[in-house]
Amino acid sequence: MTVSQTIYEFTTLAIASGGWMEMDRIYLQNRVASLIGEEALAPVKEGTASHTSLELLDGLVETAKKNQVITENQAEVEILEAQLMDFLTPPPSVVNAFFAQHYSKNPQEATNYFYELSKANDYIKTRAIAKNIIFPVETEYGELEITINLSKPEKDPKQIAAERMAAKVDYPKCMLCMENEGYKGRLNYPARTNHRIIRMNLDGESWGFQYSPYAYYNEHSIILSEEHRPMRISKETFTRLLRIIEVFPHYFVGSNADLPIVGGSILSHDHYQAGRHEFPMAKAEIETEFSLTNFPTIRAGIVKWPMSVIRLQGKEPSELVEAATVIFEKWQNYSDKSVEVSAFSSDGTPHHTITPIARRKQELFELDLVLRDNNVSEEHPDGIFHPHKDVQHIKKENIGLIEVMGLAVLPPRLEKELIEVENYLLDEENQMAAYHKEWADKLKQNTNITRGTAKKIVQESVGNVFARVLMDAGVFKRNEEGQLAFQRFIHTL
Repeated sequence: MTVSQTIYEFTTLAIASGGWMEMDRIYLQNRVASLIGEEALAPVKEGTASHTSLELLDGLVETAKKNQVITENQAEVEILEAQLMDFLTPPPSVVNAFFAQHYSKNPQEATNYFYELSKANDYIKTRAIAKNIIFPVETEYGELEITINLSKPEKDPKQIAAERMAAKVDYPKCMLCMENEGYKGRLNYPARTNHRIIRMNLDGESWGFQYSPYAYYNEHSIILSEEHRPMRISKETFTRLLRIIEVFPHYFVGSNADLPIVGGSILSHDHYQAGRHEFPMAKAEIETEFSLTNFPTIRAGIVKWPMSVIRLQGKEPSELVEAATVIFEKWQNYSDKSVEVSAFSSDGTPHHTITPIARRKQELFELDLVLRDNNVSEEHPDGIFHPHKDVQHIKKENIGLIEVMGLAVLPPRLEKELIEVENYLLDEENQMAAYHKEWADKLKQNTNITRGTAKKIVQESVGNVFARVLMDAGVFKRNEEGQLAFQRFIHTL
């Protein structure tokens, strides 16, 4: 296909997106041509587009490279891609108007519109996400979901050097700020020209709704405060979470904890994560019910889960908010030295918070409160309730909201490392990392290791290691001592 035909078809898709009219075609074609270094356009075959937006984008980017508008530098490529895909994305006011129009019919129709737009304009990196290695593993806590994250492209030495040389700019303040919408990007900051945010009003505060470019699960979305302020769990958090699932009843929504070690990767900007996915923890049942004297209409119980989870169910969001606040405030001040649970350091530094998750179960609202403690010790300098050293060969990073719910986000290094472990189990030539040896030697005791079974044996073990990671993060362990300690805390409620 000629460059002019590619530009014509790309422009056709831009007009179809709803942000332009047929009268704008010549203008659009010239704008696209200028971005990729073309000075003239030839006659084309008119009609509908015969290629997808991503196929056309690839052709335009290759032309830009040939015309030396950009180099192979990944940051330059992504900046141009976002600028081109911006033509396929209506302005924020129009996207919000379309969203509201769809929402008036059905909330799911509205999110469907925005989700499909965000994929078609390559804001959601569908091709990169498809590279992730995903497999389920059955454990005593149900089927856990394992992901080896390969979606974010690795940077080559030239790009790393270019980023270091780039000027430091304090704008936007972080990757979750509203100011990212339409931002061109820099060598050391991602391109966001094709980024759009749906505006939300949550009890008088301005918030935004967007999708995650590198999604870990279906319709992985982020709901962010317009104000750049640190994350903080409070009564208002529970109110907002329940309000969000009133707005989007087909989604779950949760918040990372607000303390280091047990929190997520971005604690500097108040935000939540949502989506249309049923996580393993949501499928787990309450195994021990208890009564909250001041909230007789609320069903409360301890969930059968490797971490310490209290589940609340009720028909009235306001009652759930009050009950959750009582539990949260009790936990913030609760200590039990017999199980290394300590609310404050000697200097008054707080160590207790929670990871809350809200969802709808037919007519019921449901809140899961996951108890978190970020204390460290001489034995566990990375965190007492953090993956311990013997499992850090698989997972060393913080256990955030997504992992808490049973979806492991494992580092890219494991893609190649696990193949070497398989080779080691098969007594074949390998370059297995030394930190996997103790684990691999235990696996080698399996008498059923063959070329056909090695991968499954390794994957099942990775899933069980992840279950252990979650147990390490649980403040009340799944043994008699830990469960008795959990009951002592429950009695304070």
